[in-house]
Amino acid sequence: MAIGAYEKSKRYIETHTQTSDQKYIKRELYPCITISRQTGAGSKPVCEKLIQIMDEYSEFEGVKWAFFDRNLIEKVLEDHNLPKQISEFMHEGKYKHLNAVVYEMLGLKPAEWTLVHKTTDTILQLARMGNVVIVGRGANIITSKLKNTFHVRLIASMEKRVEHIKSLMDMNEKEALNYIKKEDENRKKYLKSHFHVDADEPLLYHMTVNTDLLTHKGTAYLIAEAVVLKFSHLFPQFTH
Repeated sequence: MAIGAYEKSKRYIETHTQTSDQKYIKRELYPCITISRQTGAGSKPVCEKLIQIMDEYSEFEGVKWAFFDRNLIEKVLEDHNLPKQISEFMHEGKYKHLNAVVYEMLGLKPAEWTLVHKTTDTILQLARMGNVVIVGRGANIITSKLKNTFHVRLIASMEKRVEHIKSLMDMNEKEALNYIKKEDENRKKYLKSHFHVDADEPLLYHMTVNTDLLTHKGTAYLIAEAVVLKFSHLFPQFTH
């Protein structure tokens, strides 16, 4: 039976937080892929296939990949108090600078902690764990100073996006179009408000993929191959 995305995310957290210090140190620089997307560009099916492919590339490590989107991050935060759990797992003081980065980025003091800030902290911590795909929430901006990240933007024509949302959410054409416009606007506002960036800025990404011209499976393979080539020292059996 297929394992759901939430169950995979839980197993990912449990596996990483139960890992020995020695093994974690060995793995701490493994890749994190961030996915920014236009609404309806197919990020979920792309991510589902992408982590399957990356599992095959990373099979020798014995730790599965997982992907986290907004809903999964907020659900895991609610159920597991994730930043606290991960912070306790990491060595005292070793990653203290991560919180400093969050505070600096958002112009915060610790007393001003909210869901947005917890999400930001969680994304940064997950990225340091590696073997993870993080969708949206400004993940590419939050992790921009980390050396183990690969940033992707998924785009598609409005026609294809409407078609995808109609199928995915059982909407008619007008409902799907309105949904896409609202979601795109909300995402732009989120990034502008919290990170002062425009999601459409091409220099924020290692690659931009038009999912009109590739299948979701093809898009996932393209991203995976690019990640393996960028981090070739971690995948010598596939790049030599």
